[in-house]
Amino acid sequence: IDKDALDAQVKERKIQEAAEKAEHERFARDMKKNDKLMCLLEERQKNEIKDMNRALNEFQKNFQKPETRREFDLNDPQALKKDRPARVSDDDPRCTISGMQKFMGEDLNYDQRMKFQKEQMMEWSLQQQKDWKNALADQKLADDLYDKFRIELDRKIMEEQRKEEESRRAICTATKNFNRIQAAELDRKNELEKAQKIKDDMDEITCLLRGDFLSENPDQAIGPWGKHNVLVNRWKGMSQEQLMAVREFQKEQALEKQREREQERRRDAEWDRQRLLAARAQLLWERHQQRQNQVQRRDLDVVNAELSQEQKAKNIYLKEEEYSNIPTDEFYAQFNTTTR
Repeated sequence: IDKDALDAQVKERKIQEAAEKAEHERFARDMKKNDKLMCLLEERQKNEIKDMNRALNEFQKNFQKPETRREFDLNDPQALKKDRPARVSDDDPRCTISGMQKFMGEDLNYDQRMKFQKEQMMEWSLQQQKDWKNALADQKLADDLYDKFRIELDRKIMEEQRKEEESRRAICTATKNFNRIQAAELDRKNELEKAQKIKDDMDEITCLLRGDFLSENPDQAIGPWGKHNVLVNRWKGMSQEQLMAVREFQKEQALEKQREREQERRRDAEWDRQRLLAARAQLLWERHQQRQNQVQRRDLDVVNAELSQEQKAKNIYLKEEEYSNIPTDEFYAQFNTTTR
């Protein structure tokens, strides 16, 4: 077993896992930051709506009091206490036609009365125009803030998607490089095994050439100093014991070769299983990211729908306020008749 290669692979795997963990943590921090920004923007929008409503109530309280309305005399609870004699002067509004106390054209303050009414109408018209312009400006400001919020949110979503694509491409590139290195190491190992096999075959052929098949009498190679003293120039072959030892050694080599092949097969199977597990984990992670993107898009659509409903309700409310503040011709005619 190539322990150095396995240690290097384990180290690369740990480095890759650490990089993935750091990427997940960074993505989580960005998500928290985006959520906090969204909460701040929503709180800011709520505060602006509250300020607008408070300003509207203060305006109605200060400049649209019931006493300043033209029809207040019809609904005044102190009308009886404020009642005066039948006629005080020519401009007394109680002098109607049925009272026979003042006829048309006989009042002395006709010119001043008409001038005052025109000035009052002009003032009301200018005030309504001013209120309408302020409402339009507030509406435009709210729309601009909403558009900026949507643009910023879309930009951040696109940035996260781009970073996710870059990280996925980096992981794929690292996986391809790792597989390429593994293939190169496997080819080199096969070449070394092939060269070793050729060397072993040559050694075996050499042993066969020098074996018992080509010798006549192995005993003539024994020297005068003992059995272990072999005369090289007279050696004709090995004895049966030596041949048996050679055969046993060859059997051990064959068994060792078989064990090496079995270990190589197991190692290849383990690598195949690791690659399948890595591919499956990558697929699960991509599906999880897709589900998260769908959930984010769904939540964004819900928030947009709620903001649209609030915007529509606000527009309806402003239109109703506008219609309630604009006087009609029929009301003017009734007011003129009552004044006369």
